[in-house]
Amino acid sequence: MSLPMREWAESLYERALENGISHAPTHVAVIQDGNRRYASQQGDEPTEGHREGAETTEALLEWCEELGVEEVTLYTFSTENFDRPPEEREELFDLIAAKLREFAEADRVHDQGVHIRAIGETHRLPTRVQDAIAYAEEQTGEYDQLQLNIALAYGGRAELLTAARTIAQQVEDGYLSAEEIGVDTIEEALYDGPTHDVDLIVRSGGDERTSNFLPWQANGNEAAVYFSTPYWPEFRKIDFLRSIRTYEHRERTWRQSRARRARELIRALGSESCPDARQTFERFRNALPVAERTDPGIDRTEPGEPQERETEAAD
Repeated sequence: MSLPMREWAESLYERALENGISHAPTHVAVIQDGNRRYASQQGDEPTEGHREGAETTEALLEWCEELGVEEVTLYTFSTENFDRPPEEREELFDLIAAKLREFAEADRVHDQGVHIRAIGETHRLPTRVQDAIAYAEEQTGEYDQLQLNIALAYGGRAELLTAARTIAQQVEDGYLSAEEIGVDTIEEALYDGPTHDVDLIVRSGGDERTSNFLPWQANGNEAAVYFSTPYWPEFRKIDFLRSIRTYEHRERTWRQSRARRARELIRALGSESCPDARQTFERFRNALPVAERTDPGIDRTEPGEPQERETEAAD
């Protein structure tokens, strides 16, 4: 297939994917993997791969704005990245600091109302990066259209460990009792940043692992995961749209499972014994095929009794 024909076909496919999206995830977390391997493939230094990857990141924000995504978290520098060669690490710090300042001053960021915030052990970063973080957060702090979290010196285990230590100290100091510890307690002790649970994790570069990224926010929400073969500098809008399609399929399946479990509880125990199950069933009822939407309370009749059926139109 010639290049113009291939581009035309991909454009058609991209439009078809976009037109098929019914609703986008609220929070997308992205592991931007493959920058160094891409650079090696091109015969360039690792830093050049990071630079080209930064251009893909800028495009990603535009795609998210077009689709109505409200929050994006980018895995930019992990705690393990401190083990990279010093020269590469320092060049990466220079790039991160420059991009943070560039984003903070970009018209598109202000036009789109992007709020930039860093999460992680940022105190471990060089002063120039910390200064750039402070500048970006100050310049965009009043916006609320798109929340952009930059994970820097971040590790999921480190976040949970820090939260556990914070809560343990509160108990020891008498500000909190062990019986009072709940989900809200833990979430308040996590890094400031994410405002929604993660709905979708996207990883480029071919590796099929989530690398300890946002374990509380993603695993607790049973987030969908999409692994993409292209390296991050090669990641296209088509790849992102495919990830949204994966999310929609996962979301539909999840809703159906919740509705079916609730329906079976109501049938077995009755609505009065399971008010939470009744609420769950009503919430996710329309995710089921029409034939399965019959009220389970009506289905629950004694043997030999006629069953009254309710009729519902398809959505």
